Amino acid sequence: MDELEFLKQNWKKQEEHLPRLSYDEIYKMLWKRSSSIVKWIFVISIVELLLSTLLSIYMADANYWAQMETLHLKQATIYVYIISYLITFYFIYCFYRNYRRISSTDDAATLMKNIIKTRKTVKTYIAYILISTGVYSVVITWFTIQNHQMVQDVKDASKYTFDTMDWVKFTVAGFIILAIFLVALWLFYRLIYGILLGRLKRNYKELKKLEM
Repeated sequence: MDELEFLKQNWKKQEEHLPRLSYDEIYKMLWKRSSSIVKWIFVISIVELLLSTLLSIYMADANYWAQMETLHLKQATIYVYIISYLITFYFIYCFYRNYRRISSTDDAATLMKNIIKTRKTVKTYIAYILISTGVYSVVITWFTIQNHQMVQDVKDASKYTFDTMDWVKFTVAGFIILAIFLVALWLFYRLIYGILLGRLKRNYKELKKLEM
């Protein structure tokens, strides 16, 4: 008998003494883990909303609103804040609804569908954050350029007038900074939600094996 066959026989003998889990026991383990992961997604989204709200209150001081007024963006900024919070609350509601669905799921097929829905919701939420941040930054920059002489607190604004090449350099530099910021933001969300989504994906694969 060679060494490989000897190891196989020993492994089989060891397997006989190991506890065997039934389909229901494995499913309950996967269901419990999935429910816990989705609950954490819901909790993190609430914490994120609270932190972003506190940051917005801190940043939106009198000077900030004065600048928005100068750029004729005060009213639009208020609307943006309202719409942004409404959309964020909607996603939080979706996270909570996904958590409730998974918590009340009683079969593997439905649990798999709910896991897929949860992953799609999180990915859509991250895409919304990145796109809205990029669009808002571009709009603010555009209005700042259009009204640059109005926002400069100097007596002779002509001394600070940019020529075409200066504006090209400024625009390119602005897009590079924005791209770096969005990549950093994407990595941040990838770190926070990516781990949880990865675990959900593993649970989905294990559930799929159970159904085969």
